[in-house]
Amino acid sequence: MSNRHYISNSHESTQMFKSSLFEKLSKVHFSVPLFLYIPVITWCCWTALVVEQSGLIIWALCVAAGLFVWSFVEYVMHRFVFHFEPSSKWGRRLHFIFHGVHHDYPNDALRLVLPPSVSIPLATGFFFLYKSFIPEVYFYGFFAGFIAGYLFYDISHYALHHFNFKARFWKKLKKHHMMHHYADATRGYGVSSSFWDKIFRSDFQK
Repeated sequence: MSNRHYISNSHESTQMFKSSLFEKLSKVHFSVPLFLYIPVITWCCWTALVVEQSGLIIWALCVAAGLFVWSFVEYVMHRFVFHFEPSSKWGRRLHFIFHGVHHDYPNDALRLVLPPSVSIPLATGFFFLYKSFIPEVYFYGFFAGFIAGYLFYDISHYALHHFNFKARFWKKLKKHHMMHHYADATRGYGVSSSFWDKIFRSDFQK
């Protein structure tokens, strides 16, 4: 994928589905993940600290581990799942629905965060995956950090496309992501951080 796929910077949405139900499910206001996942994070923290009595230090370390693992999952999913372009007609259609539309219409205000129809099944899958091998005394703090990392990714992704920043951190992050969209979509896969791009040498050349 390259910047040749870019079509429009309009904030309006393009129609993806003939079905009005599917079309509604593909759109979401950027605030929706906050209402969905802040209670999940709160519940996980409460369970870790009160029910499992993990202690503040263990809880903080587990949250940090969750944030770190999320950053890696974000990079892998963006690079190898969202940017995988199948050769079949149905594969190309699925690619467009999941990510291609975002590169064609990068400022579409209603398609910048994951809709609940996608994020809830993913979050549920990751919940049971990690719960299957992480002891509960560590799991809830870890999952709180993991979901907090996802939430930061989703909200910051919207902000990078629609806000103007003065702080150096945000300006640098926005430049990194805008180069992914408008200069070279085969680099700069990290959205909430460029750390893994540096590790795997997919960052932009100086």
